[in-house]
Amino acid sequence: MTEIKPANIKLPFLLLAFLIIAAISIIIFIPYKQALVFEYEKTGKILAYIPFNEEKAFKISYTHSIHLSDVVESYKITKDGKMKLYELMYEDFAIGMPENASEGEIFEQKEGKYYIKNMNRIFPMFDLRLGKVRANHTVVFKEKEYPLSQFIEPGTWIRIKTKKINLFQQLKGVNVLE
Repeated sequence: MTEIKPANIKLPFLLLAFLIIAAISIIIFIPYKQALVFEYEKTGKILAYIPFNEEKAFKISYTHSIHLSDVVESYKITKDGKMKLYELMYEDFAIGMPENASEGEIFEQKEGKYYIKNMNRIFPMFDLRLGKVRANHTVVFKEKEYPLSQFIEPGTWIRIKTKKINLFQQLKGVNVLE
């Protein structure tokens, strides 16, 4: 009969422990979930996020700071993960708003609102300072509105982009949909 030595027993347990730790690390730290993320300035720290499944479109609505009218920017996520501004709706031609469509775009006026459609403006990311007083920046996703001031301090400079996030980032950030 052969004698079982303690070293022979330790090796399988150490190997199993290593595999478990490696599997947990992979699950926690490997990015897998595509999301629209709201990062703190340019630090990469995720403040909030919206996970994407099939629906890969969203809108940002706000009150223009000068003429105090509604503006809605409509975006789609491209196959390479960038944001495509495809429509703009606004109510006034005041400072900061376009007076007409660019080449290839369509300008329409309906019910007192102006629309620029067929836009093809691609952004890998964009920065936004959340309004403190009137702006009421709101993300519209699947026809439901999510005021960003409920998740992010007004006045904060945020960077908006899409990226894959891991479980650890999901636990640290705020899922806007929940």
